[in-house]
Amino acid sequence: MIPQEPPQPLISALGLDVGRKRIGVAGCDRTGLIATGITTVERTSFARDVEQIQNIVNERQVQLLVIGLPYSMDGSLGFQARQVQKFAKRLAKALQLPMEYVDERLTSFQAEQMLIAENRSPSRHKGLIDRKAASLILQQWLDTRRANFPSSVLALEY
Repeated sequence: MIPQEPPQPLISALGLDVGRKRIGVAGCDRTGLIATGITTVERTSFARDVEQIQNIVNERQVQLLVIGLPYSMDGSLGFQARQVQKFAKRLAKALQLPMEYVDERLTSFQAEQMLIAENRSPSRHKGLIDRKAASLILQQWLDTRRANFPSSVLALEY
């Protein structure tokens, strides 16, 4: 009998790019292969932010939040990163969901570069940048998860 790795469980995760004005939201297919931008939540109050994200969580049967953490370029946690952590902890508690952080350095820059490549103005598409950044955050998490739990079957010879 050939030992096999257990198959990777299906996952429904939500990627969040948390900013002061907006939250970019991305989701993934149940197989956990592809992250795509879903929407941008315009921040008004914590209660309203939770309500909007709760609707997405319910609709997509989300099991986990993946939050982008904006480390400083030297790897330290600055003011904005601490604000994101504070919000993320409150949000995870309110939604009763586990969460994981992903280093999101340069994701907004990458998202802007993607828009420029599409001949779109970054200044006119802030919400789209946030969604793309959220999808980059979630994709990074999915890729790392897949690398740590390869779904390929390993055949060992005895």
